[in-house]
Amino acid sequence: MTKWLKDFFRSDLVFLCLTAGLFFAFHIATNGKYGFHRDELQKLDDARHLDWGFVAYPPVTPLLGRLELILFGTSLVGFRLFSALAVSLAMILTGLIVEKVGGSRDVQILAAVAVGISPLSLIQGAVFQYVAFDYLWGVMVTYFLVRLLESDDPRWWLAIGITIGLGMETRYTTGVLALGVAGGVLLTPARRFLRGGWLWAGVAASVLVFSPNLIWQVRHHYISLEFLHYLHLRDSSQGRYRGFYREQLYTCVNLSAASLALLGLWFYLARKEGQRFRLVGWTAVVSFTLFAIYGSRAYYTAPLYPVLVAGGSVLFGHLVSKLRPPLMRFIYGVQWAAVCVGAVIFALLVTPVAPMGSRIWTITSGMHDQFREMIGWPDLAKAVAGVYYSLPPPQRAHTGILTGNYGEAGALNLYGPELGLPHAMGLTNSFWYRGYDPRLPNTVIVTGFDLAEGRRLFESCTVAAKNGNLFGIINEESRDHRDILLCQNLRLSWPEYWARARRFG
Repeated sequence: MTKWLKDFFRSDLVFLCLTAGLFFAFHIATNGKYGFHRDELQKLDDARHLDWGFVAYPPVTPLLGRLELILFGTSLVGFRLFSALAVSLAMILTGLIVEKVGGSRDVQILAAVAVGISPLSLIQGAVFQYVAFDYLWGVMVTYFLVRLLESDDPRWWLAIGITIGLGMETRYTTGVLALGVAGGVLLTPARRFLRGGWLWAGVAASVLVFSPNLIWQVRHHYISLEFLHYLHLRDSSQGRYRGFYREQLYTCVNLSAASLALLGLWFYLARKEGQRFRLVGWTAVVSFTLFAIYGSRAYYTAPLYPVLVAGGSVLFGHLVSKLRPPLMRFIYGVQWAAVCVGAVIFALLVTPVAPMGSRIWTITSGMHDQFREMIGWPDLAKAVAGVYYSLPPPQRAHTGILTGNYGEAGALNLYGPELGLPHAMGLTNSFWYRGYDPRLPNTVIVTGFDLAEGRRLFESCTVAAKNGNLFGIINEESRDHRDILLCQNLRLSWPEYWARARRFG
């Protein structure tokens, strides 16, 4: 037993776990800054209303959110713990892929760190969103593909199928990865698995795991397809697809590790060392091509990169090992120096480490709105509470709250109960399914609407307060939804209005 323990603690897996553990600790140490992101507030509210599906996504992410609420309450760090764990596990799996395709411990660590410092990995370790779990399932599928090809044991198809099913229960883009696997099978000698039963058992397993959400979609008239169609049109009209190719280099992979991803593609598709794993390379190529043809945000392809980085790291190690020792050490040193510099730069830019108002905060706020959308939600709840308590008690008993977007609804349902506010109604995504206030309120505090829209909906409407934040941060709420309205007498009945009012976002 003692020898076994010594061998275990000297194993590659332990070093990978320690490396991933450092990244996990970094996220835990920094994830308590600012506040909940707009998207997190939607997940948090959905986590309190578990179902087999939601308008914007399948059920796994809200289910994990519910577990985090049970374990940690509404702690920022606790609510983001599983996301940080997911990207850390993706690092470990990347290192294990390196091991299975012939890489040494040094190369395993290099690949794991390269994945850990990718902007998407850093971002998703700092917020609770389905992207982190989709990322993990995608890496897990490619890990199981490598195990299948390395061992030639067809039983791995069962693990592949179950993981694809979990991915589909997390984010529907996993279906593109499944098509990529199918394309890879047809384009490579892996076609031999079509004659066996295990591949089809894997297909059946994926359908079985996904079936609860599929049944939910049937019962809800495939509402998520309508939502995804809206999302595609919106993103296309706003030009969000135009940077698809360019953003691959600084969203899905750190610039300092981009060469490893390119080497990985070469390794799987053209090198003799990677010949056995052609299926993996073609899976990545087919999946990427489908995303590019359909029109996708750059980060949709992120789960494809860890396996490419793994293969590229192995090829990098093979090529460098043929050099003289001094030159070999120099090239390794240059690669690690680049990785370290890339890690520091992107960590400062995309993780919540900078104090608000600092120079770094100013730079990051100009580059993206990730942190700005975490500011001001408690202020919104306090402002609404100020309007609510300005009313006479008899009127408050018949006063409701109506919100225009899921961030506002989620924030008011998070912070409102402590302030004594009634449950907020929301028009967006699954909030709409949860319905209107059964009290049919005559007086309504309205957020997320402008005054003209409020007056069209109600017989009377006035601006009762202003929405902002204590820090003076400009974000969507403080810029576009400044007015908090106090309105009387909805012109339609609540059932009539609700039937017309559904929004996607």
